[in-house]
Amino acid sequence: MTRWRNWGRSVVAEPARIASPSTVDEVAAIVRSAAEQGMTVKAVGAGHSFTDIAATTGVLLHLDGLSGILGIDTATKRVRIAAGTRLYDLGPLLARHGLALQNMGDIDRQSIAGATSTGTHGTGLRFGGLATQITAVVLVTGSGEVLRVSETERPELLPAVRLGLGALGILVELEVQCVDSFVLRSADKPRPFDEVLDGWTELVEGADHFEFYWWPHTDTAMTQTKTRLPADTPFATPNPVALWAEKRLLENEALRAQQVVGHLIPSAVPGLSRFATGVYGEGERTGVSYEVFASPRLVRFRESEYAIPLEALPQALRDVRALVERTGWRISFPVEIRAAAPDENWMSTAHGRPSAYIAVHRYFRDDPTEYFRAFDALMRTYDGRPHWGKMHVRTADDLRPAYPRFDDFLRVRDELDPDRRFANDYLTRVLG
Repeated sequence: MTRWRNWGRSVVAEPARIASPSTVDEVAAIVRSAAEQGMTVKAVGAGHSFTDIAATTGVLLHLDGLSGILGIDTATKRVRIAAGTRLYDLGPLLARHGLALQNMGDIDRQSIAGATSTGTHGTGLRFGGLATQITAVVLVTGSGEVLRVSETERPELLPAVRLGLGALGILVELEVQCVDSFVLRSADKPRPFDEVLDGWTELVEGADHFEFYWWPHTDTAMTQTKTRLPADTPFATPNPVALWAEKRLLENEALRAQQVVGHLIPSAVPGLSRFATGVYGEGERTGVSYEVFASPRLVRFRESEYAIPLEALPQALRDVRALVERTGWRISFPVEIRAAAPDENWMSTAHGRPSAYIAVHRYFRDDPTEYFRAFDALMRTYDGRPHWGKMHVRTADDLRPAYPRFDDFLRVRDELDPDRRFANDYLTRVLG
């Protein structure tokens, strides 16, 4: 057996074998072979999910061999992309054709298929998650059939397969609706915690992309407002050394040192967090969209994230703050707040409602169990939906009421994978 573990070191699996196909036909053959042997199959991208959604004791598929742009319709700006393409490669590839993803998250290490299948999102109240940009997919079903789903081919399946949790098939190709290349100006500004919450609606509605971070044990929110600008907007290319110092030393190595000290000396965490909020002052950066959306994340952590109704955010975050203060926990990683537009994808955390996202983190050497379980319980009181790739303890019984099309999704699963070729412990827990 070969051991596999995810980036956050929260999951370890021992698949019976690992396969690295480079063609769609090879993927289909592997699925058919696994079916003959009674084995399960799971595809994995970059392993950036913190849940065991990609873990298997059967065949683990690495799709890095299916990478790159497969075709572009210049009239519609729709781009066919191989499923294993990493987001950090996709940005420059699209830019060569004057195109860009409409929105991105703040991490670009994932594969396009892994990111969309787990509900990865960015921030911006006028923009949905990555899966909302999908116009068609090609997937290998549980029988080994290669199936195309689009606006004209089995269109009734699109709301399910855009965000399929890896439960409906192996995605091998995605068609994505892109936009013209654009520039982003990102302005960072520390603000008082209560001021940001009191002005939450105006801040998130008044910006293209608004988010903020709050370090527990402090009264400061580090806000970040991104503004979309035309592609021909002039901007100064950052000094490579200065950019390296900012991204590597200040944002990552300083954070790493803070986490290590906090892990060894928990009583130091409040003081370290207050110091950190003082170090990160106002700043501005302008650049091409894919470079400004994402930042390097070199310090390993574990994460739980919930989507709640947009208007519930101020009180919900105050409740998180009260929880930390009441328990006396020393939480050294910041809490991240973002927003997204409602969408129609059946298993999307933003299905049918404008959503705010609260993400809590812990350094990977700290035990997150108590914090995450209490956070999980708190978010349920706000009709919260857990991010499929972030740690949570929800089950099918209590997830069904949160998703109006839950049973419709299960019917699609019964059609595309009746023998549960793509099942694993995680999917059994969350889908039944």
